[in-house]
Amino acid sequence: MKIKEIHIYQHDLPVKSGPYTMANAEVWALDTTLVRIVTDSGVTGWGETCPVGPTYAEAHAKGARAALMEMAPSMVGCEVLPLAAHRRMNSLLNGHNYAKAAVDIAVHDALGKATGLSVSDLLGGAVTDRVPSYYATGVGAPDDIAQLAADKQAEGYPRLQIKVGGRPVEIDIETIRKVWERIGGTGMRLAVDGNRGWTTRDALRVSRELPHIPFIMEQPCNTVDDLRKIRPQLHHALFMDENSVDLPTVINAVGSELVDGFGMKVTRIGGLQPMQTVRNICEARALHHTCDDSWGGDIIAAACTQMGATVQPRLLEGVWLAQPYIEGHYDAENPVQIKDGHIALPKGAGLGITPDAAQFGAPVASF
Repeated sequence: MKIKEIHIYQHDLPVKSGPYTMANAEVWALDTTLVRIVTDSGVTGWGETCPVGPTYAEAHAKGARAALMEMAPSMVGCEVLPLAAHRRMNSLLNGHNYAKAAVDIAVHDALGKATGLSVSDLLGGAVTDRVPSYYATGVGAPDDIAQLAADKQAEGYPRLQIKVGGRPVEIDIETIRKVWERIGGTGMRLAVDGNRGWTTRDALRVSRELPHIPFIMEQPCNTVDDLRKIRPQLHHALFMDENSVDLPTVINAVGSELVDGFGMKVTRIGGLQPMQTVRNICEARALHHTCDDSWGGDIIAAACTQMGATVQPRLLEGVWLAQPYIEGHYDAENPVQIKDGHIALPKGAGLGITPDAAQFGAPVASF
């Protein structure tokens, strides 16, 4: 089975009650890119990639479409097999993992539909049909975030991620304290995510002033060197997020014992094929990790959930979805959504969803 057609779409995802605020960005709407492949046997597969603006990572929406258009002509005729697709893409374009991920997801979807297997089956087999999620707050006032934490704990979320950074660190410390006052003792796990917004001094101060609060510190500073500098002095577990840009970086971080886990994005690492490798490395070293993405609609949500369902439950930190922050679904009959803090694994072959292509309009490019 080979790729016969590739179609690329652009679609807007407005943020509900925006903006969504992080240390280095305010997000009002997201520009997502969708890929539809059609095989020579008539099977269709869908993929998606949705960078959070141009400053969160070395990725942006127009760059994704440009990269896809660079590769697409020579991807026609490629076998619909994940490893074959990655080898072909890597021979055509250096880097741009986030664009390649959209093709990777579409290939998994088409292969699953052709074989009658779910993507989680293709990735080794699901160990659960109810995947834990977590809620990520924006950067906000301490009392507001504490109330939000209590609300999300009551909704059934097993984990909360507090966004911090981009303001005086004293406010972040107050926010963490007030959140813990509300959720401490409930069993809800806590992550504090700086999105690279703290200096090394800020990160060390937070850890020293709050040693009694059991949170994990996710990507507090900007570079791998920053993380390496603070690691020996922290009182908290350290997770890498934005710096985990490729498999060599992940392997180095694990091998050097730099981190205790990862906030891992499927499209940043290049799709489900390399994410499967990350899962296996983490399982071999008993490292906790998430199976997320930066943003996106039902296609990204289904891909992350299918991946998350294959992770050992004791190691899965959760699957974050943009679904609570955006309106509507690509597949109204089989929406991927969070209920009681968990996500039902989509049923059926492939990703388990069938997007309504009419809502995306005409492709911006077809090959």
